[in-house]
Order: sequence, then C-alpha cells, then structure tokens
Amino acid sequence: MVIGDKWVDLSTVQVMGIVNVTPDSFYDGSRSESTADILSTVKDMLKCGASIIDVGGYSSRPSAADISVKEEIDRIVPAIQAIKSHFPEAIISLDTFRSEVAKAGLDAGADLINDISGFSIDPKLIKVVADYGVPYILMHMKGTPQTMQNETEYDNLFKEIYCYFSEKIAVLESAGVKDIIIDLGFGFAKTVEQNHTLLNEMQHFQTLEKPMLLGVSRKSMIYKKLGTTPEEALNGTIALNAIGISKGANILRVHDVKEAVELVKLLEVRG
Repeated sequence: MVIGDKWVDLSTVQVMGIVNVTPDSFYDGSRSESTADILSTVKDMLKCGASIIDVGGYSSRPSAADISVKEEIDRIVPAIQAIKSHFPEAIISLDTFRSEVAKAGLDAGADLINDISGFSIDPKLIKVVADYGVPYILMHMKGTPQTMQNETEYDNLFKEIYCYFSEKIAVLESAGVKDIIIDLGFGFAKTVEQNHTLLNEMQHFQTLEKPMLLGVSRKSMIYKKLGTTPEEALNGTIALNAIGISKGANILRVHDVKEAVELVKLLEVRG
C-alpha cells in the first residue's frame, strides 16, 4: 500500500507507534504534550523500527471528556508539523473522527486517517479522505467514547461486526476511497470477554480482503483480565499481539515499539 509517497509492504507485519498529544489518555506513558516530548518519543519510535506514527489529540478512553474541534486542531497541527519538519521520512497517521480536524491534519502533513467511529459521528469525513486520496483506517465502534461502554449488547457479535465492515467498505469504495484498513475496535463498545472472543475469531475477517490493524496495547482486556493496571500490561500486550499476528494482523498499533518490532522479527524467524 502506498502511504504518502512511500510503499508500505503489509505482507510483512508493520508497527505503528502511538503518540497522544492529550493530557488524559488512559496510559500516561503515551502522553506527549510538549513539542520536545513529542519529538523525543517519535525519534525513539523511529529508531526502534516504527513504520507509522499515530498522532491523536482526542482521548477516546471510556468516559473521556469531549473537547472542541478547535482544541483538537490546536493539539494535533503543531505536533504533525514538528514531526514532519524533524523527521520528513516519517509516515503520520492522524487519529480523529472529525472532518475538520482531518483536513487540518492532512494539510499539516498527515498521510492517512485513523477513524475510531467508522464515519458514524461525522459522515463528511468520507469526502475529506476521498478528496485527499489517503488511506483510511475503518474501526468498529458503537456510540461515542462517552457512551460506548453502555452499548455492548449484540445478538451475534461476529455477524454484526462483519456486516458493519461489509456495509461501511461498500460506502467508502463508492465514494472513491481506495485504500482501506480495518480495525476490529478492541475495547470499544465491547466487554472484556467479547474482546477476547473477537481476537480468537479475528482470522475470519480476512475474507473482507482488507489489511487488518490490531490495537490491543495495554488495554483493559489485558489488565482487567489479569487484575493489574495499564502500566503492568506490557507482557499481556506482547502475548495478544502474537495471537493477533497468527490470526492475520498486518499492523500492530502499540505504545511499546521496540518490544513489538522484536516480536515481529522473532515470529518471522519462526516462520
């Protein structure tokens, strides 16, 4: 897949590093509010082998506070500009569900859009993605970050999520969006048990014929299951990422790039 002006070979598992320019993300190790912190984090991630840097200015943890479009733009634009200025080779994903933020971020240098809402919150996002001709990460979620944990009822978990992707992909492709990556949305409108069920069934989504992003890094499906905290969830993250790779994941979205890159290398050797 071409992202920006670079070819990214998704037949080999790629690692996406998380950079949250927010004060309230669920894992404080991912928060980078000053430009110096952002650049230091990105430098380390690129050095460790990250293929993509995912920048987000809106915390999507359960019950996170809502912020204005202007505040989100004010967070992400300087971050993207600084990263592109210091690391022009970096591929930047912008984590947003708002069309105005997406446009501002793409104008600042972002290379693809990572939308947790599947354009359900702001349908105008489709046109922005199509007009800019950038790849789009389509995630499954019900509700909003403020309501999603109250929306975990499914008649058939796998069937409903599969149909969600089938329908959304058709809409995107008809609008001219060419490169689509799917994300099953672990931790979004799903219980701990549902998350693990979905991970175990992840390989079946390969029939959609789209690359798959796996985002389980330090999430509650790990630390609640183990009775620990996000800070203690690195071992669990590695374990679930290994399962995800075996189920067909093409991209790992992680807080800990070095460990994820090492995992990918070891699994490639195991072959």
